[in-house]
Amino acid sequence: MYGAMKVSIGGPLKLAFRPWVEGLENVPAEGPAILASNHLSFSDSFFLPVMLDRKVTFIAKAEYFTTPGLKGRLTAAFFKGVGQLPVDRSGARGAGEAAIKSGIEVLERGELFGIYPEGTRSPDGRLYRGKPGGLARVALATGAPVIPVAMIDTEKIQPPGKIMPKLMRPGIRIGKPLDFRRYQGMEQDRFVLRAVTDEVMYEIMKLSGQEYVDVYATAAKRQMAEAAKAEKQAHRQAEQAQKDAQREDRKRP
Repeated sequence: MYGAMKVSIGGPLKLAFRPWVEGLENVPAEGPAILASNHLSFSDSFFLPVMLDRKVTFIAKAEYFTTPGLKGRLTAAFFKGVGQLPVDRSGARGAGEAAIKSGIEVLERGELFGIYPEGTRSPDGRLYRGKPGGLARVALATGAPVIPVAMIDTEKIQPPGKIMPKLMRPGIRIGKPLDFRRYQGMEQDRFVLRAVTDEVMYEIMKLSGQEYVDVYATAAKRQMAEAAKAEKQAHRQAEQAQKDAQREDRKRP
């Protein structure tokens, strides 16, 4: 099914957007490896696998696979077809443990595992701090090499609020594999996990040319949402004050 989906979706994607790629030689022809990428757009999980000969398995929230109805079944079939694995976030430690378990299983089969260390899409095109749990723990538990990947301009294809995608050439830069086997057996050491994650993020930053922000993207999104809410509330208060002032003016003789 993966092959069929790659032909049916990948062919038109290549033809329409003509993505370019550098560093394909850094992806091993066989054996386990982790592709650690920045995350600019929903389409990242499509453009990267399209340009590789080998299957890449990413993780996706379980809700994509359990939504009822025809639309839900089609969505589930689509995500399974493009190699996505469902992650149940209802466990005691949520999606993190499920992602780690899934990643280890993929790598133990000798396959490629794709992960976004930022944990979510960048809200503004900048590169945010990597979360140390998933990526580093999977790398240290398996000894698999970590290959840094930079998606280029994918966020410009379909910006938030836009329905029709913009036809333009996105890019992919693939860096040299990073070997963290020297840290194996230390996956419970939070300082080691942080060091491994930061090294990977530094390589992604060099490949992508993005500005780096030393906060988590989830925190940045929350701050942006709170700021937007505060601005909206201030705007409503200003409008109300203006209306009150106008009413008071009309009352004056």
